[in-house]
Order: sequence, then C-alpha cells, then structure tokens
Amino acid sequence: MTRQPDRILPGVVLMLAFCALAPLLDVSAKLASATIPVAQIVTARFLVQAALMLPVVWIMGLSLRLTPRALGQITLRAIFLMLSTYSFVAAISVMPVADALAIAFVEPFILLILGRILFGDEVGPRRIAASCVGFLGALLVIQPSLAAFGLVALWPLGTAFFFAFYMLSTRAVSGWMHPVAMQFHTAWTGLAICLPIMALSEGTGWSQFDPVMPQGIVWLWLFGVGFWAAVSHMCMTYALKFAPSATLAPLHYLEIVAAVALGYWIFGDFPNALTWAGIAVITGSGLYIIYRERLSARQKRQATSAANA
Repeated sequence: MTRQPDRILPGVVLMLAFCALAPLLDVSAKLASATIPVAQIVTARFLVQAALMLPVVWIMGLSLRLTPRALGQITLRAIFLMLSTYSFVAAISVMPVADALAIAFVEPFILLILGRILFGDEVGPRRIAASCVGFLGALLVIQPSLAAFGLVALWPLGTAFFFAFYMLSTRAVSGWMHPVAMQFHTAWTGLAICLPIMALSEGTGWSQFDPVMPQGIVWLWLFGVGFWAAVSHMCMTYALKFAPSATLAPLHYLEIVAAVALGYWIFGDFPNALTWAGIAVITGSGLYIIYRERLSARQKRQATSAANA
C-alpha cells in the first residue's frame, strides 16, 4: 500500500474513538469473567472478530491469500495478541480495569527498550531515565493492587510486554497488508490456535481454561468482547493511516480517563490516591518519551535536508 497524505483531523477523531471504545472491550471481558474462564473469553474475542471482519474483507474485495512467510508473520502477531489479551483479562477478572490499564501503559517504555535491543534504535539517557520513572509509576499502582489482589496484579505487566511485541509485529506487517485484511487474518489465526487449546482443556477442571456453556446475558458480554475489539482496533489502525503516530500517541493516554469513568459507573471502582499518583507518573513519563521521539525525528529530518542541500 502507498502512504496517503496525512489527514490530521480524521486521524485524531478516530484515535479519540479508539480511546472511548477500547475500554468497552475491557468492561465486557470483566463482566463475562464472573462466570466464563479467561481462555474462553480470549477465544470468543477471536471468534467474533473473525466473523465480523470476514464480510468486510469480502465487500472490500481484499485478497485472502497468504504466502507461507506472510502466514508466519500473521501467526506470530496473533500469538502476541492472544497472550496480551489473556494477561489483561486475567488481571481485570479480579482487579479494577483502570488499575490494570495503568500498569499496562508501561508498554511504550518496553517498546523503547526492545527497539534498542532488537533493532539498535538510538535511545538517549533522557528517554532511558523517563522509562525508569515510568516503571516506578507502575510500582505505585502495583503496590496497593498486590496487597489487595495478590500476584494477579502482575498480569498487566505481561500485557505490556506481549503488546509491545504485538506492536512490533504490526509494524512489520502493516507495510504490505491492508489494515482490514490484517485484522481478519490475525483473528482467524488466533482462533485456530485457541480452539485446540479449549478442546484439550475441556473437563480438566482448570478454572481459567475449562470451557463452560454461557448463560443468558453472558452471551452478550462475550459478543461485546469481540465486537468492541474489532471496532476499536480498526479505529486505531485507520487513525495511524491518516495521521503520524507522533501526533496520535499522546492521545492514547485518554483511554485511562474512559476506563476510570466506566469502571466507576459500572463496577463502583475508583482509583485511590496512590494509584492516581502512579497514573500521573506513567502518563507524564510516556508523554516525555513521545516528545523526545518527535524531537529526535525532527533533528534527523533537518540533518538529512542539510546533507542533501
């Protein structure tokens, strides 16, 4: 695909839509987790997402063919998304959505470090310091959560780690695959991985894996997991197509605002003072890293222009 000229306003609007809709996925998962095993909720996400994206792919006339290399990359992306989703659902099944999301927001710091280790990206001391401060902010959220909920409070760190790898694999695939096709292929490959796991887990008694038959309104919660995942992630994907990531990245932290509002409205959860302090530290550190990334990119462009002059 060729890069289209930046359209900032549509990109910003779509990113704000993602921030408003993504917590609805988390709320649906938390409601379903009261009676449904975590692994079954993850499977439902991929099932519903694949079913929703298939007609869209067909209407748009996108190719469903995958080369072996492309299938391998998509499968890897699906595995990272599956592990990230499992970690987050396992966390919010017992702890507030906003707390788990705040901890998971250390993902940009992990992504920065992985970029340095895997790709040799230049990372200055200021960004390293900001990453350390961000992790300290996460500890402010983890500490009371660890006391209240036990080791499950560490699950969001798994979400951050696996989602960072998911983002790296997304960048690798997005250069040659349409966003809609990418979402569909990721969904069905994730489903192909989850279904055998669920089949093997049936009757084992493992509380997080052994599937159960949903009852009543729980069907709606399971559908909501896949529906809001499909809608919100398409908003983010197209936002990144319309506007530069440096412009949109700061808006991502508004997701915490929506998560706090929904958590308080539906579950009566409201972050305590220490959690708010951690959220502020994580957000401030993340915004500083985004600022440094933008500054570094601008300096590189100026250096390139001067060299070509």
